[in-house]
Amino acid sequence: MTILLTGAAGFVGFHVARALLARGEAVIGVDNLDPYYDVRLKRARLAQIENAPGFTFHEIDIADREAMQALAGRHRGIGRIVHLAAQAGVRHSLVDPYAYVRANVMGHLVVQEMARHLDGLEHLVYASSSSVYGANTAMPFAETDRVDTPLSMYAATKRADELMAHAYGHLFGLPQTGLRFFTVYGPWGRPDMAYYGFARAIVAGEPITAYDGGNLKRDFTYIDDIVAGVIGCLDRPPDGAVPVRVLNIGNHRSERVGTLIALLEQALGRTAIIKDAPRPRADVEETFASVEAIGALTGFAPTTPLAVGIPRFAAWFCDWHRVAAGNSRNGS
Repeated sequence: MTILLTGAAGFVGFHVARALLARGEAVIGVDNLDPYYDVRLKRARLAQIENAPGFTFHEIDIADREAMQALAGRHRGIGRIVHLAAQAGVRHSLVDPYAYVRANVMGHLVVQEMARHLDGLEHLVYASSSSVYGANTAMPFAETDRVDTPLSMYAATKRADELMAHAYGHLFGLPQTGLRFFTVYGPWGRPDMAYYGFARAIVAGEPITAYDGGNLKRDFTYIDDIVAGVIGCLDRPPDGAVPVRVLNIGNHRSERVGTLIALLEQALGRTAIIKDAPRPRADVEETFASVEAIGALTGFAPTTPLAVGIPRFAAWFCDWHRVAAGNSRNGS
């Protein structure tokens, strides 16, 4: 089976690529190596897999329709697509909304158009986001909830992706699964994510900002659990008159950001300098995933609690940044 994977140099994409290659799949990786965060990290991820049997890589912007069409012409027999490439980051979408429309709306459209012309395509799995739940307050978030109150441009573009996918499923019978990722963390993670920024500041002895006294809550989901869910869904295409679905993929556990900070302090052996601030308008108060639907489909059942995943991330972080964890909570 040949699988096209967009966002192959990204956090989730890299881990998905590694898992697919480990089970013998041929993977065509695509990424534009956007400098939104340190490209050295993206290249280092690619270096882990670039020599793996069955892997090929193309540095392409998914919004470049001519390049993507040419890619499809060069690689016959693509049977499945995992579309993870996107402009990420809730707060950055307030700074540069145009980048989100280009990558997340135009890029998604280009992938849809390419996919519908592929002979024998079985399934397209794409990344949506828990951000689409916006101002919802009922917990846990369920796929049947209304999602028409986005709080950021990032969320709005991800909801647009889901709507486009439904249109292409209706018009062309394109089998698709959208995965609403909840806060993903772990080794090789994204430096723009809060947990990574907290670790960097704690090690440097710099203050971190904990909104609303660290009482915001997130459904933190470890990368290995996410990969298992992505591949489980990829192996089970939807059917029916309109073969599309949207599924949550999370840890089914909502935990305080303050708990995350305490676990980072313990794993890094240093005490955080914490500043309090009001919650930004683009941030939701809590996320919490209902995972009954994906569990019924694939057997998905997250196995990594935050207390296990954070030390794993911290060990990788210290290795990547060549820093030693402190010997005590006072920063010694």
